[in-house]
Amino acid sequence: MTPHQQISQLMSWLQSEIIGQERLVQRMLVALLADGHLLVEGAPGLAKTRAIKALSDGIQASFHRVQFTPDLLPADLTGTDIYHPEDGTFQFASGPIFHNLILADEINRAPAKVQSALLEAMEERQVTVGAYSYELPRLFLVMATQNPIEQEGTYPLPEAQLDRFMLHVSVGYPDKAASQRILQLARREALEALTGSAGDAIEPVAQEVIFAARREVLELFLSESVEEYILEIIEATRDPSRYSEQIAPWLRWGASPRGAIAIEQTARATAWLAGRDFVTPEDVRSVSADALRHRILLDYAAEAEGITPQICIEAILGVVPAP
Repeated sequence: MTPHQQISQLMSWLQSEIIGQERLVQRMLVALLADGHLLVEGAPGLAKTRAIKALSDGIQASFHRVQFTPDLLPADLTGTDIYHPEDGTFQFASGPIFHNLILADEINRAPAKVQSALLEAMEERQVTVGAYSYELPRLFLVMATQNPIEQEGTYPLPEAQLDRFMLHVSVGYPDKAASQRILQLARREALEALTGSAGDAIEPVAQEVIFAARREVLELFLSESVEEYILEIIEATRDPSRYSEQIAPWLRWGASPRGAIAIEQTARATAWLAGRDFVTPEDVRSVSADALRHRILLDYAAEAEGITPQICIEAILGVVPAP
């Protein structure tokens, strides 16, 4: 099978395992194909952990979940040098960050030092302990989660650190029909656990297939007009008065160059998943909110009026003409 056929099969299997969160599944695969990381925000129990665990089962990759807590230390994540008294030497013991897929659960529960250690590893793709640096796996994806309900005892991520995430995905509750299917799936899995029978499985996708898919994503045709459209969207976040007098007072800070890169790369991955060999303006529009939600800073007055980043981005997409 071609890389596209294997990834499409993986997506279908994931959607059968993660019911009612089709958008989250699609965004995980987009981040995987675009070689980026994603921040997922949603209430507890919305299958965030299950989703990344299922993705690790569907590909040939190691997985580790880290529960971020106020007493977590950077070394608990990156690893540390261990002293061996029998020969008087130090040996590096790697931490969970050296797995392929990392779930940073409730990242805003840990103090700034731990957050910085994770985000540095995400950006540099290496960990430095003492005088030595250790490379992380070539296939490396971090999915961090935030609980929007409880803010007591949390350490909000600064805007500069949020910028390291390619996508910021907000997930909501499944509808009634999906909830019924979730109940049926939970009963089936409980029976399988009691009887020892195996559930639906999938042949894991090899890492080489993922790297081949990434090459195809980068080779997709993106016209100059679509590229200009991406740049105009970014420019509208920086100088909104050129596009709309209504939007201008809402924004204090616009998107960084990483925002343009994120839109382009995720739009390519979206087009590739759809089976096209070119990127459309609709691909750009479909990923813009998740690529920019955490990269723009609203004015206090706009927040007081109930303006959210989602509303602001939708307004920008409404005034920037598409090719």
